[in-house]
Amino acid sequence: MRVKFWGVRGSIPCPGPNTVRYGGNTPCIELRFDDIGRLIIIDAGSGIRELGNFMMGHDLPRGPMKTEIFLSHTHWDHIMGFPFFTPIYIPGTKIKVYGPVSYEQDTLEKIVGGQLTYRYFPVRGAELGAEIRYLPLKEGRFDLGDGITLITKYLNHPILCLGFRFEYKGKVFCTAYDTEPFRNIFCTDPDDPSYDEAMASEGELVAREQNSVVEQFFSGADLLVHDCQYIEEEYNRDKAGWGHSTFEHVCPAANRAGVKQLALFHHDPMRTDDQLDELAGIHCRPGKYGDSVIFPAREGMEIEL
Repeated sequence: MRVKFWGVRGSIPCPGPNTVRYGGNTPCIELRFDDIGRLIIIDAGSGIRELGNFMMGHDLPRGPMKTEIFLSHTHWDHIMGFPFFTPIYIPGTKIKVYGPVSYEQDTLEKIVGGQLTYRYFPVRGAELGAEIRYLPLKEGRFDLGDGITLITKYLNHPILCLGFRFEYKGKVFCTAYDTEPFRNIFCTDPDDPSYDEAMASEGELVAREQNSVVEQFFSGADLLVHDCQYIEEEYNRDKAGWGHSTFEHVCPAANRAGVKQLALFHHDPMRTDDQLDELAGIHCRPGKYGDSVIFPAREGMEIEL
């Protein structure tokens, strides 16, 4: 497996001089299986535009393009690049789009493909050259063929969001974004009139159990790409419930789970490159969190597994 990052920022594209080193595009990851000629794309944020341009020069000369796009969820920053993905305009291209659907009345095709209407865009979905199939995806274990196994896991985000675990020839690549730690939703202050000791205790137990389940999901991964938008101070101040994790939570969790490499991902759009370098100096020092190799993901970064 070969992994390449085309977009690593969260929430909104943020191009400019302060984000040029890590990149300002929203999530898009390329997963190549060169020996079997398979290409899987994870998320269609603004980064997918450059990936599409690359495919036009690299893949199209070899014949009709074929790919599968797995969407972690359908928030805007993870689907906004789809109308600018050039292969959807090329006749002969075949694309399968997989993703969770939070609202039964809105299909995946309506949510993602619905961007291609005159209300939002000058080209309608009916005018596309590619053959596109939209396939809803749930939590489970799936055989993708060619020896590739996919395991999906629901994460902790305001809408349905899936983590992906791809297994191929003894190697494991995982994504866990957008997500935040599970926490006790019941009152834990004994002085509060609404406090109930039994409920508070049960809430703590459930939160620990669910966090443990997520760690089991990415256990032993050769590479884990994990949401790490905030630091603990920001999260505790006013970001709890927004569906994003912290450096202080993610790094030790990955080490406990025996993750070999951890790519910190979904960088806050307000975070400058210099600030990311500073945080990396604190949290990515070799040995700070055990044997896991930890680094912030950058656009253009390529990792062979």
